[in-house]
Amino acid sequence: MATYNLIQTVTVGSGGAATISFSSIPQTYTDLQLVTSWRTSRASTADYVAISFNSSTSSFSLRGLYGNGSTVGSYNYTTSPDSRIISQAVGNNATASVFSSGSLYLPNYTSNNFKSYSTDATREDNTTANEMAIQAGLWSNTSAITSITLTSWGSATILQYSSASLYGIKNT
Repeated sequence: MATYNLIQTVTVGSGGAATISFSSIPQTYTDLQLVTSWRTSRASTADYVAISFNSSTSSFSLRGLYGNGSTVGSYNYTTSPDSRIISQAVGNNATASVFSSGSLYLPNYTSNNFKSYSTDATREDNTTANEMAIQAGLWSNTSAITSITLTSWGSATILQYSSASLYGIKNT
C-alpha cells in the first residue's frame, strides 16, 4: 500500500505570480504527485501549464490525447515550450471564477535514469472551449529531481487562488 504525504501547497495570492516553485524536494520518497488548479491572465479561454525540473527547460518530450466535446486528437512534442506542457489552464477570457484541474505523477524521481511522467488535466468553461487531455512525458536527464517550477505556457500571470500541491509517495 502506498502512503501520500503532503510536502507543500502553494496558493497564489493577490496580484498573481509568474511561477509556482517547489525547491529542496526531499529525496526520501519513491514517487511524486503534483495536483494543480489554475487560471491565468492570458487573453484567451485557454492556456497551459509548463514545467521545468531543476531549472532545466530542455530535453523534454511528450505524447498526448485530447478531446473537447466536438473533436478528439493526438499530439507529439519534442521541442520546448510545447514539450513541457503538463496541464490545462483556464485563460482570463473564460467564464469568471472557473479554474482548470490537473495532476502529474512522477515515478522514481531520485533515480539516475531518464524521468518519465504521466498527466491528466481538464479545462472547463461555459462555452465549447472545454478540453480534457492525458499525456505521457519524458525528461531525458539522469539527475535526481530536487526542484519543480510551474509557469504559464503563454507567459501570462498565474492568477490569485491558483494552487499546486506536491505529495511524496512511499510504499509501505
